[in-house]
Amino acid sequence: MKDYDLIYQQTLGYIITDSPLYSVLSNVSAVLNQLDDINWCGFYLVENRDLFVGPFQGEVACVQIPRGKGVCGTAFSEKKTIIVPDVSKFKGHIACSSESKSEIVVPILKDKKVVGVIDIDSPSLNRFGDKEKKLLEKIAKALATVF
Repeated sequence: MKDYDLIYQQTLGYIITDSPLYSVLSNVSAVLNQLDDINWCGFYLVENRDLFVGPFQGEVACVQIPRGKGVCGTAFSEKKTIIVPDVSKFKGHIACSSESKSEIVVPILKDKKVVGVIDIDSPSLNRFGDKEKKLLEKIAKALATVF
């Protein structure tokens, strides 16, 4: 699906503040799974200073990622979006799937603290750019309301 405005509107429809967090994140990951040329999308949530896998779409994922490790842990510690055009060139990349070639990770901030990250992988190199960054940062900001 290429209509990013529609994807954003669909995610807003599932961001319901009186629903359990896992329900919201499950549906949002299903909407994000409509993006073209991806092989994994979902969430890692902060618990005890590390990231733990949350709702996702795709193959089995790494369960725990330490702060500052891999793409997700780096986005967590630096509190900023990270786009990796080629994961084989990212120092310390944690390979949960050998199929993933590029990745984008966007932190979800609540009261200036990272509460989780959106993580999306692609089997293609250079899959993610400014368009995906803008979309996912808007979604992350909306998701912060349910944490």
